[in-house]
Amino acid sequence: MSKPASLSDIDRYERACDQAIAMCGGNLRSTIKALIMANEYLEIELRELQAAAPADLAPARLPPAGGEVA
Repeated sequence: MSKPASLSDIDRYERACDQAIAMCGGNLRSTIKALIMANEYLEIELRELQAAAPADLAPARLPPAGGEVA
């Protein structure tokens, strides 16, 4: 289980949220869409790196892509 976020982490997350929303002109739907797209890109990059790494160095594999977000 991961450890809970500290107050400094929470402040950092709040600032990051404010910045992401501002970058999307205050549109929350656009902000969420941009974050989902960025996450999907990073998942693809991670899979490519895992595929390129020797099997004994790769920790755990991510589940297959393509799941719908509720």
